[in-house]
Amino acid sequence: MLALARETNLSETTFVLPAQAGGHARVRIFTPRRELPFAGHPTLGTAFVLGGAMESTELRLELPVGIVPVRLEREGPRVSFGWMTQPTAREIAAPPERQVLAALGVKEARSSLVAFENGPRHVYVELESAQAVSALAPDFSALSRATEFGVAAFHFDGSACKVRYFAPAAGVHEDPATGSAAGPLALLLRRAGRLAEGATLRIEQGVELGRPSELYAQIMGSGAEGSVEVGGSARVVARGQFVI
Repeated sequence: MLALARETNLSETTFVLPAQAGGHARVRIFTPRRELPFAGHPTLGTAFVLGGAMESTELRLELPVGIVPVRLEREGPRVSFGWMTQPTAREIAAPPERQVLAALGVKEARSSLVAFENGPRHVYVELESAQAVSALAPDFSALSRATEFGVAAFHFDGSACKVRYFAPAAGVHEDPATGSAAGPLALLLRRAGRLAEGATLRIEQGVELGRPSELYAQIMGSGAEGSVEVGGSARVVARGQFVI
C-alpha cells in the first residue's frame, strides 16, 4: 500500500477493505511516506465513492482511530456534500515555536502556537493577514527538522479562515485540503471565544497550489466543547488501474 501511495504521490491514498468492526468498510490511509490513523479529506472522498455506489445517505467507516460516521447529502443519484463526525481532538504540547517560525520564514505569530491531535498531529500558526499566509515560502527541509507535526498557517477574519497546510515530515510539502486539521481549528477558535456558538467556519485552502478548496467545520453542542463535524464536497477526476 505504501508503495502505491508513493507511486501516486498524492497527499493521501486510501485503500478500502472489508469491514471488521460493524462499519460499512475498513479504510487505510497513506501519505507517500507513512500510514495515517485518520485524515479528513480522503475520508470524505472515500465516502463519496462508496456512498455513490451503495446509494446510501450515511456511512460508517472503520479507521485506526475508530469508526468515523459520514452523513451524505444527495442531489438525485449524485452525492453533493458530506459531513463527517471527527475523532475527539485533544490539545497537546506544541513543538518549539522559534524553529517552526524560522522554517516558515515568519518573524512572529499573532498568538502562541497551539497543537492538537485527533489521529494526526497539527500545530496552528496564526498570522496577521490572509496576504501573509498566501506569501509563505517555507524551507521544507528545515520545517521537517523542526517538527513532525503538520503545520497549519492561518488567518481568521471573523467568519472564514485562510489556511495553508504543510507536512513535509509526512512527505507532503503542501496539502490542498486538510479536513483533519479543520475540526481542531474550529475548536481552537471556539475556545478562544472567537467562533460563535452554532456558527459554521468556512476554510479556504489550496489556492496557491492551483487547487482551491473549501471545507466547513462546526462544533455540535454548547460551550467550548462538543462533537466536531467537518464537511465538504469531492468529485471523481480520474479512473484507472495499477498493474502489480
